[in-house]
Amino acid sequence: MESPEKQYNKALGKGIKIFTKSSSLVPIVAIILGLITGALVMLAGGYNPLVAYGALFGKLIESPYDIGETIRAITPLIFTGLSVAFAFRTGLFNIGAEGQFVMGMLGATLIGVKLDLPWFLHAPLAMLGGAVLGGIWAGIVGYLKAKRGVNEVISSIMMNWIGLYLANYVIGTWLSEKGQQKSNEVHESASWSIGWLSEMMDHARMHGGTIVALICVFLFYILLWKTKQGYELRAVGLNPDAAHYAGMNVGRTVVKSMFIAGAFAGLGGAFEVLGVFGYQTISSASPGYGFDGIAVSLLGGNTPIGILLAAILFGGLTYGSGGMSFEADVPTEVVRIVIGAIIFFIASHGIVRMVMKPFSFRRNKPTDGSKEASRT
Repeated sequence: MESPEKQYNKALGKGIKIFTKSSSLVPIVAIILGLITGALVMLAGGYNPLVAYGALFGKLIESPYDIGETIRAITPLIFTGLSVAFAFRTGLFNIGAEGQFVMGMLGATLIGVKLDLPWFLHAPLAMLGGAVLGGIWAGIVGYLKAKRGVNEVISSIMMNWIGLYLANYVIGTWLSEKGQQKSNEVHESASWSIGWLSEMMDHARMHGGTIVALICVFLFYILLWKTKQGYELRAVGLNPDAAHYAGMNVGRTVVKSMFIAGAFAGLGGAFEVLGVFGYQTISSASPGYGFDGIAVSLLGGNTPIGILLAAILFGGLTYGSGGMSFEADVPTEVVRIVIGAIIFFIASHGIVRMVMKPFSFRRNKPTDGSKEASRT
């Protein structure tokens, strides 16, 4: 008989099973239903869905530039998807990845504009500045949860707006020239752009953040499932009372979990400044990557490989919507309807399983021989 510790480890390790029948079929069916919903909306508006979807997916591989820009659109979704999923794996709902993303942009902009260092120091420091500021922003939510019992959903949503307007204030006051609606350009030594690769991809905005995002997917798995710290983080998420009884510092673990989650989102924001634009604008609305990260995490089942695949899907849909608009004259908002429908069907497991039920019944229908065997 297995010891209680081995049984608990086995229960904690179940999340690493990515492509099981129950975990992979529901997202696949949800994607199909989402595409069908989008097609019905297009038919109602008088558009041809086959032409529209053909233009959408054709846009992704139309030229080296489009391939590069598709990768560029996927990269921030990997970071924010990891951010939301990491918190969820530890029993927390991080709805504040949007604000953490913006603060990551601000941290990278501050270091990229104000400091002038050799590239081998400046670029990593600017990246870390974005990660740390994003982590601190999420850590505040964790502290309020641990010390004051404030629900992290409410506080993280509020921190989104505080982060947006604080970033606007800092940019307008210290990082831009008078009358400008964007910060000064970060120094070339802080840039993560890959010039030779951009030229190869017809000047698409390629940068090292994509490589870092893939490394973070691997680190997500290693940290949560292969380290003692990850064991504690998941244990607190599964049962805080039991974790406390076992001698774990629940409050400190909650703050640590939110800090790491915020650091993932902050990295995404940092690379938008250091690799894509080279500056940060004064914005009236947040960029939206943090909110899309919730959908990526949900579709990916909060697993590292699932998040990578979901980010590829959502990033591809978002960038490909431009081709759908120009070539098929279909409004780009239809893609948001498709994404919203996918999220709806993912959340509504009952509807998806109802659609799957007839097929599973046929597959599992016993043969005459098995009937006779069951009778005997």
